Amino acid sequence: MLSFGIDLGGTNIAAGLVDENGKILAKHSVPTMKERDADSIVKDMAGTLYTILEKTGKTFDEVGFCGISTPGIANQDTQGVDYSCNLPFVKYPLVKKLSELIPLKNIGIENDANAAAKGEAEVGAAKGSANSVFITLGTGVGGGVIIDHKIYRGFNFAGTELGHIVIVHNGELCGCGRKGCWEAYSSVTGLIRMTKEKMKTAPDSKMWEIVGGDIEKVNGKTSYDGLRANDKAAIEVVDTWIDYLACGLTNIVNIFQPEILSIGGGISKEGELLLAPLREKINKEQYARNCDRITEYKIAQLGNDAGIVGAAMLYR
Repeated sequence: MLSFGIDLGGTNIAAGLVDENGKILAKHSVPTMKERDADSIVKDMAGTLYTILEKTGKTFDEVGFCGISTPGIANQDTQGVDYSCNLPFVKYPLVKKLSELIPLKNIGIENDANAAAKGEAEVGAAKGSANSVFITLGTGVGGGVIIDHKIYRGFNFAGTELGHIVIVHNGELCGCGRKGCWEAYSSVTGLIRMTKEKMKTAPDSKMWEIVGGDIEKVNGKTSYDGLRANDKAAIEVVDTWIDYLACGLTNIVNIFQPEILSIGGGISKEGELLLAPLREKINKEQYARNCDRITEYKIAQLGNDAGIVGAAMLYR
């Protein structure tokens, strides 16, 4: 079956036509322009689908399903978005609005991290597992949980906000309003903050050379580039950040004991430089460390396409 996947983000609306194996046959994206009203955004969502059909020569009659991956609380009862801090959606009937613009009535909706977790479970790093967790590291920390092949959402569809477990009591202020959230320490935003703080106390660090002397050019790669250059300050930054990341991941493993825990986001491109120390730290501390079977840690496979593929797989 062919299906559409729409990845609705704060920056771009990306859509794809996906086959039953999770292969994207064609994609199209447009800027979200989130300052607009919700109806205008949905009109552009529909427009991406028509453009894809034009590119492929397909028709809506050949498409069985359209899934929407959206930030915020995707209410499965109303098929709307109860709230999204990044988009003008408050109790907004997203599926109903889209169905008025396209001749396709089989439409589903899901939180973006949940959709990505579904994609990884169906055709990505967690394929073949019944129980998995997906974590994405970026501006924040997102997460999705698959239990017995099904997305876990909580009774009010706001579950698995994994970035907002507290790992430092009264610690750094998080964007959610709490202090000490895992997201405040283990996101790429947190890594950038730690990198800048360390550079200010280490004027001889090679990280200054990496950013051309401009601390505002620090990004998520800066400390890892310094690590590869054997820079002491960079090594300390990465070690500290990994400690925080491993702390939260160990908590998650202890709660869910997934077969596969996959990590996505741009920083995941560091591969074994990221996974090896995490694996060592988590497996020393997790509760099931003496069991014959323990969680396997992987880099997510779908990259920026996770939202599209996961949304398209929601019918399964």
